[in-house]
Amino acid sequence: MPLPPVIVWFRRDLRVSDHTALHRAAATGAPVVPVFVFDPAILGAKDTGSRRTAFLLECLQSLEGNLAHLGATMLFLKGHPDAALRALAKDTGARKIFFNKDVEPYSRKRDEKVAKMAKEEGLELEACDDLMIHSPGRVQRAAGGPYTVFTPYARAALAIPPQDPLPRPARLSGVSGARGIPLPEIRSLGLDPCDIPLPVAGENAAQQLLRGFVSKNLRRYDSVRNYPHTDATSRLSPHLRFGTISVRTVLAAARRARAEDPSARKQIDVFVSELVWRDFYKQILWEFPHVAEGSFRREYDRIEWENRKDLFQAWCEGRTGFPIVDAAMRQLNQTGWMHNRLRMIVASFLTKDLLVSWQWGERYFMEKLFDGDLAANNGGWQWAAGTGTDAQPYFRIFNPTSQAERFDPDGKFIARYIPEADSLQYPAPIVDHARQRVRALEMYKKARG
Repeated sequence: MPLPPVIVWFRRDLRVSDHTALHRAAATGAPVVPVFVFDPAILGAKDTGSRRTAFLLECLQSLEGNLAHLGATMLFLKGHPDAALRALAKDTGARKIFFNKDVEPYSRKRDEKVAKMAKEEGLELEACDDLMIHSPGRVQRAAGGPYTVFTPYARAALAIPPQDPLPRPARLSGVSGARGIPLPEIRSLGLDPCDIPLPVAGENAAQQLLRGFVSKNLRRYDSVRNYPHTDATSRLSPHLRFGTISVRTVLAAARRARAEDPSARKQIDVFVSELVWRDFYKQILWEFPHVAEGSFRREYDRIEWENRKDLFQAWCEGRTGFPIVDAAMRQLNQTGWMHNRLRMIVASFLTKDLLVSWQWGERYFMEKLFDGDLAANNGGWQWAAGTGTDAQPYFRIFNPTSQAERFDPDGKFIARYIPEADSLQYPAPIVDHARQRVRALEMYKKARG
């Protein structure tokens, strides 16, 4: 008697290699029904941007082809996931649903609804740990409880051997006759088309990016990563965001390079620490979901931000009169990506020079970034604003002029995005950095009581 089909519910894991839920589903020997559900609650959320949705659609098209190559037909559904999966199970006769867990507050509530539905229908659920190097709750303090400072978290996380990446299934047995919708156009999802060119999407593109980074820049990563004109970072962040590559695959490539070239270990270790930062912010969001709505350190919710809309608009448009800030914002607006050093500079500038709430900047980044991810974006903004987990909080204030001198000494990056920087057309600085620094410190001290 043939086995009933199993459903694999894809979410932010749009690949076939090192995919825990798909691997376990394939191991059952049952026919596999891969599905992606377009959730109106996510499509209608205030932080769902056209850029990321357009990239998502390209990733899904790539995944559809990769699954077809393995023998399974990707289904697309639209609706609330609990209702859509209930109907799909009835339509196909499936008795089990596999999926990979997420850490975001909405995702956890959504998955609770799916679990309730599965119990009502007598369906089996298998929720897999796949998103991180070490699943939430795995890295704990010796006394118990989560780490809230990065350095001890990283030390403990790196002491635990990581799981090796799982192979892609050799072959999948598909199901005929299951009903879905065609892969939607972006307008049909209620969003405008993307306003800028998309990065190359999909699993094959991610694997190619990783190979190029390992061969060119990984072994000199710490020497070049802070200089935006070198373009020497991995550019894997949109792919990690949508799971077209797993963090374990990236980590395994770095560990292989480290073993092959002992002289480059210190350089590579800095890159590995960036992957650990990604895990750290995800476990913070998991353990302290209030950070999605407010400050990690709750006393900073009392900060009396000035929130001048004219200054915020100048920051958004890259016309503050501070060349490194403006070049960074124009990179974001024109490409949907920003170099990590620049993210720190512009976030410090918005919060501590312009005295505008970090949440305004967080939302703008989520609107514009292809790699916009709640945990990483929130963690980075709270780090810069001094409201988060960091051990050196509010009194760290970046000087945009000295940052430019240090990390763009020849002005190459600035010239790429602000050719008028040395001309009369370029605006004068909209604030005085030294004066605003004093005001920022007073504002934070008042909030602290």
